[in-house]
Amino acid sequence: MFINPFASEFMERALIGGSLVAVICAIAGTWVVIRGMAFLGEAIGHGMLPGVALATVLGFPVMIGAGISAVVMTGVLGAMQRKGKISYDTSIGLVFVGMLSLGIIIVSHSRSFATDATSMLFGDILAVSTADLTLLVVALLLSIAIATKFHRAFVAAAFDTRIAQTLGLRPGLAQIMLVALVALAITASFRSVGTLLVVGMLLAPVVAAKVWVTRIPVIMVLAAGIGMLSVLGGLLISWYAQMAAGPSISCLAITFAGLSALARRLIVRNQDAHHRTSNDLSLQRESAK
Repeated sequence: MFINPFASEFMERALIGGSLVAVICAIAGTWVVIRGMAFLGEAIGHGMLPGVALATVLGFPVMIGAGISAVVMTGVLGAMQRKGKISYDTSIGLVFVGMLSLGIIIVSHSRSFATDATSMLFGDILAVSTADLTLLVVALLLSIAIATKFHRAFVAAAFDTRIAQTLGLRPGLAQIMLVALVALAITASFRSVGTLLVVGMLLAPVVAAKVWVTRIPVIMVLAAGIGMLSVLGGLLISWYAQMAAGPSISCLAITFAGLSALARRLIVRNQDAHHRTSNDLSLQRESAK
């Protein structure tokens, strides 16, 4: 007898929450891919460990701890960039290792953190609550507001910071807000897919979309659709195959990225072959005349 998985309230909440995560990640992930900031996403994801660990030990909501860690990382990176004596990648690496080390120190003093650490790393989308959905809606609205407000600055800074400065778009502030946008996406998403897998949701749908379109808003919309499809498919796989939901969603998103690239390559190859055939026929007709 066929049972509709989404007849269960927890699966319905998981689908809604995962879809919100997909849209949030599509907005931030588009800029992550365009700017080549994958390392930043990975760093922020693991750099949230101190805040999550402290929140768990003290009995506070983990989202608050994760948010505080993300804000601290964003502020420290912004301060290091304003001084301009260290390269951006080096700054990220130093802050990442520092935050991760601090998190491990906190974890080492807690005997009951193993389960919470596993949930943080791999997520637990099936445990998404109504309160989590509310936070995701707020995060989505903030992401849209930041992406809209700083769109011109993000675009200009992506090509040439000097041009952005000349146009009065404040590339320094744009960089800080871009980091904040990524931090917001990761903070909002780690509850669903975990910090270890959230980078996959940030990158894979955008990579799949970017193969077909070039305009930034269109990339975001298409990536959001691919991400939502990954959530739906991943939840169905986890339900019927009895697999973990978070990893299933992330793996499916990466699979879509690979299939998208392969499909695009085959289409381009067929178009090239068709053009060559057409040119050969044209030459033969010319020769026959």
